[in-house]
Amino acid sequence: MDLQGGELTDAVVGSFAGSGSERYKEVMSALVRHLHAFAREVDLSEDEYFAAIGFLTRTGQMSTGTRQEFVLLADVLGLSMLTVGLGNRKPPEATQSTVFGPFFVEGSPEVQLGDDISNGAPGQPCLVSGRVLNIKGEPVAGALVETWQADEDGFYDVQKDLDRPQNRAHLTTDADGNYRFWAVKPVAYPIPSDGPVGELLRAGGRGPMRPAHIHFMVTAPGYARLITHVFAAGDEYLDTDAVFGVKQSLIADFAEHPADATAPDGTSPGRPFYTVDYDLVLATTEETRR
Repeated sequence: MDLQGGELTDAVVGSFAGSGSERYKEVMSALVRHLHAFAREVDLSEDEYFAAIGFLTRTGQMSTGTRQEFVLLADVLGLSMLTVGLGNRKPPEATQSTVFGPFFVEGSPEVQLGDDISNGAPGQPCLVSGRVLNIKGEPVAGALVETWQADEDGFYDVQKDLDRPQNRAHLTTDADGNYRFWAVKPVAYPIPSDGPVGELLRAGGRGPMRPAHIHFMVTAPGYARLITHVFAAGDEYLDTDAVFGVKQSLIADFAEHPADATAPDGTSPGRPFYTVDYDLVLATTEETRR
């Protein structure tokens, strides 16, 4: 059978007709049609085809249990943010979602309200606080808040040779929906650029920088999971985020305080510190359209 052009595409799409899942058939059929259309549009050469296969192979080889190069690739191509938008159609009152990122780790340490999660990480102390609320402004008690971030050198704990987690933990909101912990003030940092994704950015004349941010993942029974960041106001990379993750509503002020000041939780680290207060608003599963 000598198939060319559209006949080849139709034959490949037709090969999925026996799938037991209608959704699988729909997705794979669309993938084949768009993939073939892309190759025709750019008149893809065999050399370019093999270069792409090599790129994807190296992307897989770079991925580990603590670094997901394919997630990074999806991030810099905007696919992550597109999927976030498609999958999180929430009421405008709810906190907006953004990219998950490649550095989440299951099984972070459990801490109590007000604990210091920096665990020796370099950086200026920062008290992070707020409430978890529903879209009516009511507190969500017992919500699980998971958080992770980089240190002042721009590294996550999993990027360093450590025997303990740093700037990574989970806690539960109190009866009034409060969450609160000490970490370090986040800074802008480059995404890992020593692998295939870095090659892609350099070839495109793009930079690797992400603006300063703190990651949050919040879950509670009856509510849609929230994956988001809180970005630092004034950061120079807010408009050029390498992964297109910034949303205006997620930008917050990090207030600076002198060493002799007392933090809102009544403590003081004994040196200059920062505070940020940001409420995380959840939508119920019924309020979230898919």
